[in-house]
Amino acid sequence: MPLQITRRTHNPLPLTDGIHPLLARIYSARGISDPSEISRQLKGLQNYKSLKDIEKAASLLADAIYEQKRILIVGDFDCDGATSSALGVLALRQMGGLADYLVPNRFEYGYGLTPEIVQVAREYQPEVLVTVDNGISSIDGVAAAKSQGWTVIVTDHHLAGEEIPEADAIVNPNQPDCPFAGKNTAGVGIIFYVMCALRTELRQRGWFKGKTEFNPFQLLDLVALGTIADVVSLDANNRILAYQGLARIRAGHCRPGIQALIEISGRQQSRLTSSDLGFALGPRLNAAGRLDDMSTGIELLLTERIESARELAAELDGLNRDRKEIEAGMQVEAMRHLSSLELDKQSDLPWGVSLFQEGWHQGVVGILASRVKEKLHRPVIAFAEADNGEIKGSARSIKGLHMRDALDSVARENPGLIIKFGGHAMAAGLSIYKKDFDTFAQAFDHIVKQGLTTEQLEAEIHTDGELGAAELTMDTAQILREAGPWGQNFPEPSFDGRFQIIQQRLVGQKHLKMVLKVPSSEYYVDAIAFNIDPGQWPNQNINTVNVVYKLDINEFRGQQSLQLIVDHLESA
Repeated sequence: MPLQITRRTHNPLPLTDGIHPLLARIYSARGISDPSEISRQLKGLQNYKSLKDIEKAASLLADAIYEQKRILIVGDFDCDGATSSALGVLALRQMGGLADYLVPNRFEYGYGLTPEIVQVAREYQPEVLVTVDNGISSIDGVAAAKSQGWTVIVTDHHLAGEEIPEADAIVNPNQPDCPFAGKNTAGVGIIFYVMCALRTELRQRGWFKGKTEFNPFQLLDLVALGTIADVVSLDANNRILAYQGLARIRAGHCRPGIQALIEISGRQQSRLTSSDLGFALGPRLNAAGRLDDMSTGIELLLTERIESARELAAELDGLNRDRKEIEAGMQVEAMRHLSSLELDKQSDLPWGVSLFQEGWHQGVVGILASRVKEKLHRPVIAFAEADNGEIKGSARSIKGLHMRDALDSVARENPGLIIKFGGHAMAAGLSIYKKDFDTFAQAFDHIVKQGLTTEQLEAEIHTDGELGAAELTMDTAQILREAGPWGQNFPEPSFDGRFQIIQQRLVGQKHLKMVLKVPSSEYYVDAIAFNIDPGQWPNQNINTVNVVYKLDINEFRGQQSLQLIVDHLESA
């Protein structure tokens, strides 16, 4: 794909209040205009009281604790769902509740609280059922649970449809008439807020008199992991949650399961970053739900014993390696399919790409859709075979197209074509009949062409401009590291520049290790480009390159050195 390098614009008036000039430029380019917007203190969190139904939910849960009713949490099978389930169970138990969890196996039951899951839930004999990271679209499932005589509390963050379930309480910032400003809060953040409200309710009732009062902030490590891994927008509120959770992890105050994930991924706990949560810990936890059963991941987060945590983390690490192999094979097949379309040029590709092949793994199509989207810079839906003649799709979008709204348009223009769907602006899931795949692919492409322009199909990489040789230092890298957390819609700073290649060699068969020199200076710096095309690099005929990079501190045998992590590399 052609790639355009675009520098982020920033307000020429820098932020004041003692903020480093480079950070002022970076924050400004991300829409920050006031130093208060970059506060990471807990006192800056939005008050949970504006969440619709949260006090009703807290009162119902407090009643359940007083009356020792059995509470069952029904979660989702991704990292947000796992951290939400673990946080809910841990908090309820620490406040004296009788809590257990149930997470649907994606291959047997699919997503959310379905009537079938309600039948499974009966084995736990719950009196109160709480959904986490799901439930807002579970009309039939909630009705089935209510028919059992259970109290049903829905906590979710997904977009609501035209109809919402008739639960006893619904806590979701994206439901109608909810004034809570934190619309981007992940599922784990919502159940965290519910547990804060429950603590307050129990305190007002005198429940903690003579007891150690539960501190919800001790579970912020789970909130940080689920928030970052779910790739929700890191608005000011989510940055506080993520930063505070990361600070606890770095200080060693985290669940044994998180410690075990850090160890097996080879990260350094005291220097953990948000990218480590998103690209090292999160995928290993997600692997359980993608290939097996997310109960393994939840048990990892619940265990109090580091020995058990290490055993479970090793199991997840093995699943993650299997996932990578499956994904690599599926990606080759997907790109082979696209090349077989005999397209004359890139512009002949569908604007909205739909992919399906017999034998694709249902748990990996989401990652496949992401990878193909990155290569083509187009909205992509990848499908895998399910039961009863259905195929299940995982959709990923690009800036400019709201994926859930696009699927809604397909459904409205083609009644009966989509069995069910749901999701966010950038990611969604759906089910259709296998026989309707070609019809759906054409309908989806049609809607995407209505919603995007040709300019939006051009891939861009955004940078924060150039750094001078005097700024290419360990001190700068440390300032940027400490200024996080960085993430979705608050991207980690990246820079562009022209360098001379002094040395270049392959390491690990697909990574390019380089020594670069800043032109017109005697400044040299190490750099590495991961997963490059070995057919293109190393190239001894190229000695000057344009580079888009991030600053990193490399640690090897106890020594630290500056290193550029190369995101894009081209001949100058």
